[in-house]
Amino acid sequence: MKKTTLFTSSAFLLILGLTWGCQTPRSGLQMEISNPAQFRLAEKPIRLTRKEVDPNTMWKDNQFPLIQTPSLDTLAAQLDDTDGDGQWDELFFLVDLEPLQSKTFHLNWTTDSLSFEKRTQVRFGVRHSIEDIVHPATSDTFFPHELPGVNGYQPYQTDGPSWENDKVGFRHYLDGRNSKDVFGKKIAGMSPLDVGINAAGVTQDTYHVMADWGRDILSVGTSLGIGGISYLLGEDRLRRLGIVEGDPKGNVDSTQFRILQNGPIRSLMTFDYYNWRPLDENRTYSLQEKVEIWPGLYGYQNTITPKNLQGDETLLVGLVNSRTKEALRVVYESDHWVALTTHDKQTYEKEWWLGLGLVVPKSLYQGYFSAPDTGRIATSYLAKLTIKPNTPLSYFALAYWELRDPKLIDRAYFENQVKTFVQQMEVNPKVTLSYD
Repeated sequence: MKKTTLFTSSAFLLILGLTWGCQTPRSGLQMEISNPAQFRLAEKPIRLTRKEVDPNTMWKDNQFPLIQTPSLDTLAAQLDDTDGDGQWDELFFLVDLEPLQSKTFHLNWTTDSLSFEKRTQVRFGVRHSIEDIVHPATSDTFFPHELPGVNGYQPYQTDGPSWENDKVGFRHYLDGRNSKDVFGKKIAGMSPLDVGINAAGVTQDTYHVMADWGRDILSVGTSLGIGGISYLLGEDRLRRLGIVEGDPKGNVDSTQFRILQNGPIRSLMTFDYYNWRPLDENRTYSLQEKVEIWPGLYGYQNTITPKNLQGDETLLVGLVNSRTKEALRVVYESDHWVALTTHDKQTYEKEWWLGLGLVVPKSLYQGYFSAPDTGRIATSYLAKLTIKPNTPLSYFALAYWELRDPKLIDRAYFENQVKTFVQQMEVNPKVTLSYD
């Protein structure tokens, strides 16, 4: 028997190695996962590369991962294509560990299709003309002449893709605006697939009225929303990735959206921006956003990869403040992360308590400032992050609504939720692998 001991190499995701197993639950690969922390790890994400899972290329088409405990309880798991090449390259699952606890799991392959409770979802629909109805889609390319205000109709269900887990939902304005909004959820289950579509099958704003599942709760306006991005050029030139109402044409030559995974425990999608031409600048940029969400998280992870830079750019990550006068608070800071939050009745009409946050990498964080009250980027706190060409950086955008958890009315409770989330990311469990 061969044994290997590994440690995670990421502050926020556990990276393991393993290999193929037989069809019996106690043969093949045995994984012992140990929690070194003095607190519980709840639904800790586990990401494993295909090379680590299957170094001897024993996986066959139409096989599924079977991860079990010694008592034969099965964990939800999925094979994900994270780079969009049509082949899976990561195995993803979640584990719970008590303080200082070790657990043993077994990996085997099975030809039986496994069904798990759906705890994440991406919803996306496209209307290709004013005469057309909305059709479900997994990808689309948006061009600068297709602005709804110019063409006279909204081409996208919910103005662009929406994604959710058991705690909260979000949406991205793919129609040229490129800001990000919040869908407050009252339930753990997934919201209906027809949100944003009327009885005639066409796009319509049906989500600003309270439904059993929840509603849109954030006023975005000309801010970047929660986790939306743009660039600061030099010391003071704010340049928006996208348009504002009234623009006759978009400033990105093409935006390609793709759903990479719409799975039960993780959903992933990419936004590729080609030839973004910032206003009043003789330059163009390309960049990618990769969004992912998994259960238990009051937010989403966004990974930005700038494709070409000239050296004077700073990434701006937005946190809208149009419904609050509260100053941005640093509620947690460690060697790895800085957590920035607001907590106020900052929904539409200031009706409900909503805690918003950004968790950004400490090594790249340059502070923040407030955008003007008017302009192409307005009513927003803007976190500044260092960027380098072709170098990914990841951060988290968080939203905690009182109707999902009434205790979120209390600021101390909300801030503790954010601190706990960051502390969970920073734990690196020890992993010992045994191969038969």
